[in-house]
Amino acid sequence: MSTKRSMSSHNEIPDGITRDRFLRALKRLGWNISKIGGKGSHYMATWPRTKKSITIQYDFRKDVLRRIIKAMTTISGQTWDDVRHKY
Repeated sequence: MSTKRSMSSHNEIPDGITRDRFLRALKRLGWNISKIGGKGSHYMATWPRTKKSITIQYDFRKDVLRRIIKAMTTISGQTWDDVRHKY
């Protein structure tokens, strides 16, 4: 039986993660990434099975990334570990 934690601590998320590499990792995990639908410098990441999306904003601090990962886990069931392996 595998147990996945839904939230990562600030310590588990390394410094220096770039938005572009994070978006590439999401794409590898099956998310659709689009500049259309996002405001200004924002991107939309849409999970194709449910058509639910999250906004990836330009400001990519750890607290922002934690919120994105929480939303991503709620929508797709994927966790930080999944992203980390594709990063």
